[in-house]
Amino acid sequence: MRRSKSCLGCVPRSTAALPVERSFAPPAPMQSWPSSGTYAHGGFAKGVIDLGGLETRQVTTFTKVWSTAQGGQDGLGATFFKPSPVPTGFRALGHYAQPNNRPLFGHVLVARDASGTGALLAPPLDYTLVWSSGQDGGAGFFWLPTPPDGYRAVGMAVTTTKDKPPLDEVACLRADFTDACEDEESVWSSDKDGFSATALRPAVRGIDARGVHTGTFGVHAQSSTAPTTTLACLKNNNGAYTSCMPDLAQLHAVLAAYSPQVYLHPNDPYLPSSVPWYFENGALLYQNGSQTAPTPVVADGSNLPQGGGNDGAYWLDLPVDNRQRERVKKGDLAGAKAYVQAKPMLGGTTTDLALWFFYPFNGPARAKVGPLTIPLGMIGEHVGDWEHLTLRVSNFSGDLLRVYLSQHSTGTWVEASQLEYLGNRPVAYASRSGHAFYPKEGLVLQGDSKLGIGIRNDCAKGSMMDTGGGRCEVVSAEYLGAGKVAEPAWLGFERGWGPKEEYDIGREINRAARILPRAMRERLGQLVKELLVGEGPTGPKMKGSWRNDERDPKT
Repeated sequence: MRRSKSCLGCVPRSTAALPVERSFAPPAPMQSWPSSGTYAHGGFAKGVIDLGGLETRQVTTFTKVWSTAQGGQDGLGATFFKPSPVPTGFRALGHYAQPNNRPLFGHVLVARDASGTGALLAPPLDYTLVWSSGQDGGAGFFWLPTPPDGYRAVGMAVTTTKDKPPLDEVACLRADFTDACEDEESVWSSDKDGFSATALRPAVRGIDARGVHTGTFGVHAQSSTAPTTTLACLKNNNGAYTSCMPDLAQLHAVLAAYSPQVYLHPNDPYLPSSVPWYFENGALLYQNGSQTAPTPVVADGSNLPQGGGNDGAYWLDLPVDNRQRERVKKGDLAGAKAYVQAKPMLGGTTTDLALWFFYPFNGPARAKVGPLTIPLGMIGEHVGDWEHLTLRVSNFSGDLLRVYLSQHSTGTWVEASQLEYLGNRPVAYASRSGHAFYPKEGLVLQGDSKLGIGIRNDCAKGSMMDTGGGRCEVVSAEYLGAGKVAEPAWLGFERGWGPKEEYDIGREINRAARILPRAMRERLGQLVKELLVGEGPTGPKMKGSWRNDERDPKT
């Protein structure tokens, strides 16, 4: 792709369209969602969410204000937009920003005071110029609203002139309807004055947290004295803050629409299974102090001890018989299921559907050192492997927003516009042996790219696990209330789903990679500890994401 030369302050001319110049749309027309009589107020995918007297809507259409095709992600720059049109009676809260390397896909919230007081929204008193890309026509000017006392700004405004935006360009919110926010993704940065623009998100995120993702962005500039850290996000003050979550029928409809297709690596012998299959085929419960007399686990897991945390008192293991053990290690793809936890997130404005996959066995890791691929012996092997991916769905519209892919002890969010699809259903790839999830096939090297050393994560189109057609089993949806979803007994097993694997990492690497120089072996050892030593083979409820947001990638 060739683009004409341009200055930073100008909107660049391009000989080829940038990805952001087209809007993302689902590959196929979306279905309508079942109606619900579950909640007296609000409701899933109705377009409006009441935050406790403050009505909000999600705007996904925009008018471009300023753009640059320099720097940023993939060197393609970024574009800054204002929401347009804003529904009658609602007020914009800030502008939207997105990197140019992906189709336009995002939203900002707009708000209307429905409290009867008229006091929840107020225009800013003034604007402070935080940064500009230049001083002539076509430059971008970034303005921070000055809120009245008792109010907070939740977004920036952008113009292409030195003139301040109108005071009705964005509204400020009464402080009790705001919550702390933090930087999330870098949208764009410039060497000029150390400027950067970042997407914002609530600082505290979890099932019980009330911070709402507003869709706005913040900026930082070394040359500015404006306190941009004063920006906030919205807060859901509605006592029934989960009233816009899907009911059970809608939950099943969402899963039918978005349940992912998972490609397994063609050379991976260790495939997923259902939990009852694992129990029925000889899984054993061990108790500390009586390891010689393990107990067979019944199919529904009802004889597993409940609670207690991962205190080491009990653990599960494969059958003792070697032939049966090797057979069970390979799983049962035909009967495998995805176990679904549905939970509110971002103040009840989104539904997170965490799909948990069980593998009886996690295979050994492999390293890449330059052109060499080196098996790492026992490193990476363990019994009882739980992996997950999470669908984040808008409770305003029912649209799929993004998918979280777990990757060893961390993971990454992928925007819906960046995924592969079969129909409207996203595609994910499970890596060979380690079963980490990635959005595309190929090799992902986790490690030191400068030295050419890393842990291999190979993804390819082998067998497919289609999670549609009833293969998603909802095992937890606490927000629906007691008795709506019966949690299986095995979900309450908090101990290890495999014995604790103990081996000397340095010794294993020295044995497997003895041809390498000592410095490279030591670096491999560090990578193994950083990437492959995580929470261990405990069940879904023991993972931090069960009640909180997903874990960010390590930096």
